Amino acid sequence: MSEELQNEIEAINSIYDAQTIQHVVDTRSCGEYSLRIQQVEVTLRLSIPHQYPESCLQVTAVQSVGSASKKGLGNHVLETARDLLRRVFTPGQVCLFDLLQELEQSLSQVSPTSGEEHVEGSEHSNGEFENKIRNAEEVGDDLAPPRWVLSAAVTEKKSGFIARACTIKSTKDAQSAIAHLLATDKRTSKATHNISAYRIRSLIKGKEMVFQDCDDDEEDAAGGRLLKLLQMMDVWNVLVVVSRWYGGVKLGSARFGIINAVAREAIVAGRFTKS
Repeated sequence: MSEELQNEIEAINSIYDAQTIQHVVDTRSCGEYSLRIQQVEVTLRLSIPHQYPESCLQVTAVQSVGSASKKGLGNHVLETARDLLRRVFTPGQVCLFDLLQELEQSLSQVSPTSGEEHVEGSEHSNGEFENKIRNAEEVGDDLAPPRWVLSAAVTEKKSGFIARACTIKSTKDAQSAIAHLLATDKRTSKATHNISAYRIRSLIKGKEMVFQDCDDDEEDAAGGRLLKLLQMMDVWNVLVVVSRWYGGVKLGSARFGIINAVAREAIVAGRFTKS
């Protein structure tokens, strides 16, 4: 297994769970892996060449389906995954996370046990945090400082990482919390990247509304992965910010595993999860 593939699998399993991608067996030309799509209770078999990501992986078969799954679901997921792989793969770039995310989105309206569509209320995304306030004077004197819960600091190849999480009730709370952090914490404001994500669930005129957003802050694709972690942990009304200080050595996809590990630590430390 190449270092790139190992880092990608570790990052994905840190976001979802340790059983999402599992190594099965190696052959002379490739490695065989299982990919579990939890939302539809289907596990696919992947064949990943040793030259990956220069060479494309293959989605070869359905390994298993849930006992209560409707007829034909496994084949539908298999064909959908194959079609999406043609879109997301670019030689030289890892694509497993993109494949999994695109697959989940394509299957989001599919119920694993019936032909009915699965819809969960109204959801809104506000795009990236375009209105981040970096000037302390713009934050407002009457704004109470967020009660951040911090993870332990992690250093990997001279890059430093730390996560913090706080409770929010609105998108304005999220923007204000980030603005306050950047305006009052000099070290954080000088971080190479401040990756952020939030999810909010509230009742508006008797109707449940969901708001969620993320920001890479130029750490390509990190915000989406952080938001996915919040979704997998079923966390609501919480903002998470992960700061990274680049140390001069590229970490590849391993950085995503670290980002999500410190974020998970802050979320658990703040008791923002249900359990």
